[in-house]
Amino acid sequence: MDFHGTAVRQEALTLLRGGARNADVARKLDVPPGTVSYWLHMDRAKRGECPGRQTPGCPRCDGTLDRAAYAYLLGLYLGDGHIVQNRAMKVPSLSVSCTDTWPGLLDECTRAMRSVLPGNSVTKVRRRGCQEVKVYSRHLECLFPQHGPGRKHERRIRLEGWQQRIVDEHPWEFVRGLIHSDGCRITNWATRVVAGEKRRYEYPRYFFTNASDDIRRLFTDTLDALGVEWTGCARKGNPYNVSVARRASVGLMDAHVGPKY
Repeated sequence: MDFHGTAVRQEALTLLRGGARNADVARKLDVPPGTVSYWLHMDRAKRGECPGRQTPGCPRCDGTLDRAAYAYLLGLYLGDGHIVQNRAMKVPSLSVSCTDTWPGLLDECTRAMRSVLPGNSVTKVRRRGCQEVKVYSRHLECLFPQHGPGRKHERRIRLEGWQQRIVDEHPWEFVRGLIHSDGCRITNWATRVVAGEKRRYEYPRYFFTNASDDIRRLFTDTLDALGVEWTGCARKGNPYNVSVARRASVGLMDAHVGPKY
């Protein structure tokens, strides 16, 4: 989605091709500098002007995968991430949308991508109310074999054996990624009559919401392995929500996940 319009982008490219600096173009057209850099990069790639370099190896295949960072990034991908094939660059990209409300999550997502794919550049593309964290790599489909046509909740999602072993080794990182993408920590309240007086009680609670039965099951199976108690909650007849509300289980989640920031 291009909120600046095709005309603005074309004017920017005309100035850039004429030798104008990125910062001057951004200032002249009132466009974020990162967006101008992205437009220039995509234009150069489309025209075959990007400098050649050795393609980084696959971290999974060459045995250098940061397994803890991968468990977290896998959770983000299953929640808010998607992989697309870029026709101009002929290289697939992994994108995760991070709302401006939680800048800490933006930083964590960026670090995870850089740790999992240290030989690839991570970029940020400004969108309305959020930033899209993006990395290009020819090895994404090897790292995320759940990629396929259609929406994730409309197709089968299963972890391969090597992925499950990583999740078993780093379950909290996986849970953090899922919560940071499709979950939240909120404060619930309830009233109770004590000695004839109505009193209000507040208590923290975690929610995870995803339309995919398979992804919710991956989440709850991992919670079971961690000893976290949970319940399923239907809204408008849709069983899309998982709740963690018992005090001991919330304490575990607070110790290892915590609220978004």
